[in-house]
Amino acid sequence: MSGPQNGSAPPRTNGTGSHELETLCRELKAKVDDFLDTPTEDEVLDSVKNQIIIARGVIDEALRRYRPEELSLSYNGGKDCLVLLILILASLPSSVSLQTCSSSSSQPTSSSSLTSPPPPFPHSLQALYIRPLLPFAEVDEFVTTTSAAYHLDLTTSNNAMKPALTAYLRERPEVKAVFVGTRRTDPHGADLTFFDETDSDWPRFMRIHPVIDWHYREVWGFIRALGIPYCPLYDMGYTSLGGTDDTHPNPALKGSSDKAAGQQFRPAYELTEDRKERLGRDR
Repeated sequence: MSGPQNGSAPPRTNGTGSHELETLCRELKAKVDDFLDTPTEDEVLDSVKNQIIIARGVIDEALRRYRPEELSLSYNGGKDCLVLLILILASLPSSVSLQTCSSSSSQPTSSSSLTSPPPPFPHSLQALYIRPLLPFAEVDEFVTTTSAAYHLDLTTSNNAMKPALTAYLRERPEVKAVFVGTRRTDPHGADLTFFDETDSDWPRFMRIHPVIDWHYREVWGFIRALGIPYCPLYDMGYTSLGGTDDTHPNPALKGSSDKAAGQQFRPAYELTEDRKERLGRDR
């Protein structure tokens, strides 16, 4: 499977109003739909298509259960939550919750009461970035750039996960559910389902995992087939991003080495096996 190189800037629109976000979402929806409609003989891309359909179903269910203001995204600029972000935005234009709602009255008094106007398209998507103790500058910059490009209403926390979530939900009590880009092969991901309430000793909200069953190759198949810009660390051999104290280029991607250039690593998308994804992580 081949694909474009990283480097193109994320999409940009002017302003932060609902019209700008809606335009972006419709463009992403068209991009995803075009990918789904384009025949391919590539085995990975075929599996990506199946995963998109499943993930969209989970996102659509979340949008039926919750209003946009009740939803947030756990976003750290990594490849998995990037895929999730694109799929959420691409799902918003066809969300039932944003369509014209039928009147509940069985006997309307006039034609104008047959339908109620649709709720306004959201201006932004709420998101929370929990920074590691020692973050990569490249990750911080990518989160900042993509948050602006994709109209994220981003809250950044330097606390550990539990206190960060506690503070976030205290500041935004309307949030009832959080999209999370956890996959089955991640730590603590083996037994998760699409919708999981937090444990009793954690802040209470619904965790939503649309990409839980995606494989590593499928994540990169999606990103590269759709030409989605990604964090440049992935082109330096990093395959799983944490902090600078526990994250290294993946040894499975070691390339040529010489005295002038030092050790070289192949890009993350050249890795194919899930079980080798975290070889560059100390924890």
